[in-house]
Amino acid sequence: MEDHPTAVIEKAKRLAQLLQSVEQGEPLEQVCAELGLAVDAQRLAQLQAKYQAGGRTWEALLDGRYGHPIKAHSALREWLHERRRQDKELTAPQLVDGVKEQFGVELSAGHINYLLRKVELTRPPGRPPSRSATEEELEPPQAPSCSTSPS
Repeated sequence: MEDHPTAVIEKAKRLAQLLQSVEQGEPLEQVCAELGLAVDAQRLAQLQAKYQAGGRTWEALLDGRYGHPIKAHSALREWLHERRRQDKELTAPQLVDGVKEQFGVELSAGHINYLLRKVELTRPPGRPPSRSATEEELEPPQAPSCSTSPS
């Protein structure tokens, strides 16, 4: 069996204890309060099925969803925030490339936007104006030429 953190093992043991106590007729709410667990009737049914299928051992109740690595660690987030403050025109795909180059970590554009939204560094909604449209706005409009030729 793979290694599990102590807290995960302790929770699985308390869940097994909860199931055994409820089986013996003790009220669910009382047992939850005693064991420091929050289990409703629907979750209880799921746990009972998992417990039965796993041979009625606490190991069957181990939760394997712990310990996911955090890709966007604090140094990466600080770099991302500073980069965005320096250049407000950067798009999420450009930042994805920068993060990959700088840290070797692949994040999605959606996750980049989520991280920026948390610190209010997002761009205005909608597509950015195209470069050619911006250049056209800077050029003064051409006056129509009227040439009169003697007739």
